[in-house]
Amino acid sequence: MASNPVTKITEEEYLAMDRAAEVRSEFLDGEMWAMSGGSMQHSQLQANLIAELVAALRGTACRTFTSDLRVRVIPRRMYAYPDETVVCGKPLLADDRQDILVNPTAIFEVLSPTTERYDRGAKFRHYLTIDTLKDYILVDQFEMRIEQYTRGTEGAWMFRAYRQPHDELKIDSIGVALPLARIYDRVELPPPEPESE
Repeated sequence: MASNPVTKITEEEYLAMDRAAEVRSEFLDGEMWAMSGGSMQHSQLQANLIAELVAALRGTACRTFTSDLRVRVIPRRMYAYPDETVVCGKPLLADDRQDILVNPTAIFEVLSPTTERYDRGAKFRHYLTIDTLKDYILVDQFEMRIEQYTRGTEGAWMFRAYRQPHDELKIDSIGVALPLARIYDRVELPPPEPESE
């Protein structure tokens, strides 16, 4: 989220403006925000994720989509552009424009200073209401760290963190295991801060 929200608008007004605009915007409960551009690390992580997911999902019932496809959270009046979205089975679209997905299986967000709080907070709470969503994955662009939230059989969300190059991000809902070394390939991470005594 980058710019200030505009005056409260309807979902229909949002969609009309967003579809006509050169810059994408997200929408939540009547407010619309223009999306800011990303850093080189952010872009490289997105590219690595899409490459790994496309290769891993080839020949399966799952497919991956880039951040150009909107996801709608029906009960919460929210439209978002996740960095990566995976759907297993037939993608369900909100209308015949085919630009709004309503049944994601896994959502990936690459964290940035301007969006991290929203991605971890309000956006996550809204994503939790999507019945089909099984995994929500947050990818850090400043250190090798991936956080995974997985919906259990009883509906409770379980948390796992990955930090080492040899770790594998296991996503059972889509049947893949992605090595962190490949997700972070060519991502120029800043040196770790020295530990204080």
